Amino acid sequence: MGIALKIVLALVSVILTISILLQSSNSAGMSGSIGGGAEQLFGKRKSQGYDAILSKVSTVTAVLFIVLSLILVAIE
Repeated sequence: MGIALKIVLALVSVILTISILLQSSNSAGMSGSIGGGAEQLFGKRKSQGYDAILSKVSTVTAVLFIVLSLILVAIE
């Protein structure tokens, strides 16, 4: 049981890492802090496609990662 959970935890952590790395950046550096004030004030509509899917995948895998980690600590 413990070995299977460790394998699932490893897969979830790889998926979490990949989904976070594939997401687009929210900031544009110094130019974003100067020129991006209007977007932040009035809101910028988040894309409904690729970024939304990656955001949901990241959220689900992060929750799975935490739950599996706690289960493994409780078992061992």
